[in-house]
Parts: sequence; C-alpha cells; structure tokens
Amino acid sequence: MRRILKSVVILLVVFTAFSCKQDQSQEKGNFQIAFMADVHLSDVYGEFQDSDYKGVLNSENGKYANPRTMKAQLHSTRIYNENYFAFLAALDDVANRGIKYVVLPGDFSDDGQPINIRGLQRILNEYAEKYDIKFLATTGNHDPVRPFLMDAGKKDFLGKDGKPQVIMSAEGMYVPKSTDENPVVITKDIAKMGYEQIITTLGQFGFFPQQEDLYWETPFSSYQYNDYSFAKATEDSNLEHRNYTIPPYNTTMPDVSYLVEPVKDIWFLAIDANVYLPKESAENNPLKPANYAGSSIGYSNVLTHKKHLISWVKKVTAEAEKRGKTLIVFSHYPMIDFNDDASDHIKNLMGEGKMQLHRVPAESVAKTFANAGIKLHFGGHMHINDTGIRKFDNGDFLVNVQIPSLAAYIPAYKILKVKSKTLMEIETVVIDSVPRFKELFPLYEQEHAYLEKIGAQNIWNKDILDAKTYHEFTNWHLKELVRLRFLKKDWPVEFRDFLLKATGNELLNVAGVKVADSASFDNWTGFDMIFDFYRLRSADKLAIKDIGIDRIKQYQIIIKSLLKEDTNSNITDDVRKDFFEFAEIFHHFLNGAPADHFQIDLKNNALIDLVE
Repeated sequence: MRRILKSVVILLVVFTAFSCKQDQSQEKGNFQIAFMADVHLSDVYGEFQDSDYKGVLNSENGKYANPRTMKAQLHSTRIYNENYFAFLAALDDVANRGIKYVVLPGDFSDDGQPINIRGLQRILNEYAEKYDIKFLATTGNHDPVRPFLMDAGKKDFLGKDGKPQVIMSAEGMYVPKSTDENPVVITKDIAKMGYEQIITTLGQFGFFPQQEDLYWETPFSSYQYNDYSFAKATEDSNLEHRNYTIPPYNTTMPDVSYLVEPVKDIWFLAIDANVYLPKESAENNPLKPANYAGSSIGYSNVLTHKKHLISWVKKVTAEAEKRGKTLIVFSHYPMIDFNDDASDHIKNLMGEGKMQLHRVPAESVAKTFANAGIKLHFGGHMHINDTGIRKFDNGDFLVNVQIPSLAAYIPAYKILKVKSKTLMEIETVVIDSVPRFKELFPLYEQEHAYLEKIGAQNIWNKDILDAKTYHEFTNWHLKELVRLRFLKKDWPVEFRDFLLKATGNELLNVAGVKVADSASFDNWTGFDMIFDFYRLRSADKLAIKDIGIDRIKQYQIIIKSLLKEDTNSNITDDVRKDFFEFAEIFHHFLNGAPADHFQIDLKNNALIDLVE
C-alpha cells in the first residue's frame, strides 16, 4: 500500500511540474526568448567519418582542427572559425540568464555540410539536456545552399605548414596547380546537404512535431487546432507531404515552414522563405541541385513563387487572434529595408546591386505581410543590427527586427521579453568575452609566415592576432574586410581615392565648414570615416561606443554642412555628388529606429527607446 501511495505521489509531482511548464504564461511578463541568427557554425574540431585525414595539429591544445584560413575569413562577410567558440559563449550566457527558448532563424551552419550539421546537433542536444533549453530553427540560404544534396568543397581550409588545404566531397572536383600543395582530401562530410538530410538530422528542433508540443502544423496540414493529435501531426510532417510547385516549370520543391505551440498560449511561426528559382535545365532534370539558383534574395521572391505562404500566414494570424495566442514570427530574411531607408542613396552612390542591395526586400513585402496580420518579425541574413518600421494608411503596422550575427561585427544576439500580448521588450546582448576565441591563433601564425615566405600580395594584417576580446576581433575582421574587399568591390573609384587620400581636416574644408578646433579633425582620415560608416551600418548605435562620441560629432558637422543646398566646394561635380550621397547615407545610419534596447507597443503601433 505504501509503495502504491508513494508512486501516486511521484506521479502527482511529475504531473504538477509538467503542468506548471505548460502553464507558463506571457501575462507574468517574464517569458523570454533568445534569437541567434547566422551562427554559421563550422565544427572546427569535428571528425570526418569516411576519411583518415584528421586536420592540422593545434599546438595550443594538442587537438587536430579543420579551420578555414584567416585569409578566407577576412575576405568574407562572416567569420568561419572563432564563431564556434562565440556560439558556445552565447549559449552559456543564455543558460546563465535562465532563458529556456532559443530561436535560430537560419544560416545555423556553414553551407549545411554533414560535419557541421552533426556538430550543431551535438551542441544543441548538450544544452537542451543540461539546461532544459528548447531550440527552434528555420532554414536559411546556407542551410540548404540548394534544395537537394550536392557535391561541394572548399579550397581554403588551413592545412599543414600554414598552406591552404583543399577538401572536396568527390574525386575530380579539383586539379592541383602545383606540386607544393597539400594533397587533396576527399570526404562526403563536406558535401552540401539538401532539405531532406538537414531537417532529418535537426528534426527535433521544430522541423517535426514533438510529443510534448501542445500544437504543431505546416502550410499543408490536413487537421485543425480543435482536432489536433500528435499522430496526425507526425503523419503530415513527412517531407513528401510538405511540397509546393514552383513556376515556371511547376517543379516540386520542399517547404519546411511550421507553426508550433511548445508552451501554453505562445505560438512560434517559422517561415521557410528560401526560394530556389529553377533554371531552364530544371524542366528536364528537376532533382539536379545545379539547376537551381541560390535563395539569397528572400521575400521578394516569396511574393511571386511561394504565394501559398501568404494565405497560410493570414490564416495563422487570424487563428492566433481568435484563440488569444501570442504569435512570435521569425524567418531568415528581412521583411523591411535594413539600410535605415537609405537604399536609394546607396544605389546612387555605388550603383545597382552594390552593398548587397539585391537583398533589400521590395516595399510590397512589408505591405503584404502586414496585411496578412504580422506585426512583429525577427529576421537575420544581413549580419547587422537594425530595426525597420512600416505604418500603413489602413492601420497595418509591421516591425522587422534584424538580429546581428555571432560571426561578424557586432557579435550579438537578441532577447525578446513578452511583457504582455501587446507589449514586447527587445534587448541586444553583445558577446564580448569568449574564453576560447584565441585557441586557433597559433595556426594563423603559421599561415602568415607561409604567405610571407611565398611573397603573397595584400597579406592580412597580423595585428588582428593581438585582439584581446572577441568583440575587438570582429572589429578587426570588419576593418580588414573593408580594406581587402569592400573598397575594391563597391566604391566608385574617383570618390574612393578622394576619401582615402584625405585627412579629416581636409574633408572639413571640402564641406565648407570653419570650426575653432579644426586641428582635432586631423586625428582621423577618410579611411577611418569609411570604416566607421560600415561599423554604423553593421551595429547601428552600438558602434558609437567603439567610434567615440567626439568623432561622431565631428562627422555630424561635416554631414550637416554637406546636406545644405548652398554647400560650396572646389572638387569636381562627380565627387561632390558622391560626397553628398555618402553624407545622406551616413545621416540615415545615425538616425535609424531604436535597435539596441527598446519596447514595441503593438496596441498603439509605437516603439519606445529604452536607452538613455
């Protein structure tokens, strides 16, 4: 009898604990969600399952590693290696704060390779088990890179003696160019997985229903909220039931969007906004991944090629309102201009398609999804910290929160605090302290020595290895990215050269301004202004601490004068025009919507800045 009573008590305790978890309510004002976009995880210590190649020995810890070269990192908009350690540090921070829900809005991997997806799965499982964290993910253009599995590889892993190491998924994909190269490594673990392989591996992180979920559906589900069952959801979650036809050839494509209620009255809407436009060759060979373009454009293509998502979103938002659910919407791509509405000026200065303008969503995107009932959306893709707002004459309102990347400046994640159904607080957490971020630096020393030995041109600046914090490291990454890539790729040559040769004082004179302390403007150059332009674009006002308020005030003096119609200048008309556009963009970056710590009042369609 005692044993029976004891068992009943235990069952009651377990049931009560489970019920408390399910009844956790947003009305308490303490429901928190962490958003980590564009993690771009590369498992630097991962092991290949079908190759004897171990990687390069890291003298720092005696382990073999498979990092990419520093040269590759400093020509890319993302870091490939140190973000592995930053991700762990960010998850530790989330755990210390007691946050139980973490959303990964796409590009959670570096190109969806098996070695990296397995590494991500291992990390998420460890934190889920140790800290009772529930992870919810959606796909980005790097996971998958194409809708179906494809052979691939990289030529810029860091190998023995500081040399680049080629690793490919199949024989014959790379032909060595000299006898001095390290032997090519072949492993299927470096192929780019498609939808099926990725969501099968990471299925427990939102892509498939879980027994403990209160509700789960897709745009293709055959059931409704009132007749939901886990068995029905499991049946409908099969990928063969989650396809749509994409024009113009009506080829069949997966769509892994989903809606889940993991805790009472909180709905997470994960939109798969990947659109892989078919090439002409797809008509006859629809399963060949090379017959599709990449999906980096995002929502502008959703409007034309994934119209079923719009009607589904409209249905979900109406149902959420009807049932009193708090709806949290996220995807990989932005729904609103992420350039503080300066995109037209960027086009005027740099030209069509520069500075990733092709990724700016059409204005019809915001209008369409606001009309569909979305008021707050979290996106990534751009590796920037930004907030976009659209208010429409019919009363529709949409806020797009851009989540920074842990693999770029400024390394950060967002916390959403659900204060009530209509009041949301958003805080940006910068990841400055990363205990292990210098772990691979001895390997970069070897790489730099090798580049010097062979007399390579435009070698990366070794001073980056003196960075004392991860924040400082990403600052260096952006600075080198500007020097090695952006200045060559995006800027009009005449205006670029004009800025690079100028001191701050000379720019002050060009703007036609006289100030008492003009000598202080000689403490910086045109390159510094360009670099700070990119820092503001990437971090918004979080960059001001790095730039310095005095420097910002000096920039504002020049900008204010340039934007006056009566500005006098002795430079050429083309450069004057470019300088005016540059000043306009800079002005927009300095005066965007709050993006650090703010509240969103969804009842009154207003944002409240919480930064003094």
